[in-house]
Amino acid sequence: MLVVGFPAGPLEANCYLLAPEGGGECVLVDPGEDIGEPLEAALSGHGLTPVAMLATHGHPDHVASAAEVGARHGIPLYLHEADRPLLAADAGEWKDGIVPLVEGPLRLAGLEITVSRTPGHTAGSVIFGLSSAEGGRIVLTGDSLFAGSIGRSSGDGDELVRSLGAKVMTLPDDTVVLPGHGPATTIGQERAGNPFLAGTGS
Repeated sequence: MLVVGFPAGPLEANCYLLAPEGGGECVLVDPGEDIGEPLEAALSGHGLTPVAMLATHGHPDHVASAAEVGARHGIPLYLHEADRPLLAADAGEWKDGIVPLVEGPLRLAGLEITVSRTPGHTAGSVIFGLSSAEGGRIVLTGDSLFAGSIGRSSGDGDELVRSLGAKVMTLPDDTVVLPGHGPATTIGQERAGNPFLAGTGS
């Protein structure tokens, strides 16, 4: 599996391209601010064609370029309905619009992506899980889980911790975590050293 990541915008939100391999279709996760130039460079450099955008949540630093990229490539944005009110007024004006995300498997660009809802950072926050043909596992956690920290909560902070315990910390220790900001980590590292997660998961 090919994973290409780069930070975008003033808040350096991580944007990811996911594909079975180079030279084919891909999905774009979190089309944040000012991604036009680095996105096109990454697509060209790996011979990739985007077929969809996925959003871990609806904050602007993760979806600000969705309308622009959607119009340019004629692709939809998958976003949980609970976060649709967070979008700018013009975010759905491209041809294919917005597809509501629901929990369960999602098959795009030759990938099977598990969608799990993790409310807390926002009402519609989700995480995306994938397994490679070689047996590796990754999870894209948006702003729910970072290396050594967790995201701020939109309401009751306990809700975010409950979501992480139920949907993230139950994953195997060798699962690679690709967060919405900052460096990658693993579930094992976070289980052992993240002070916000003490006693969560299994």
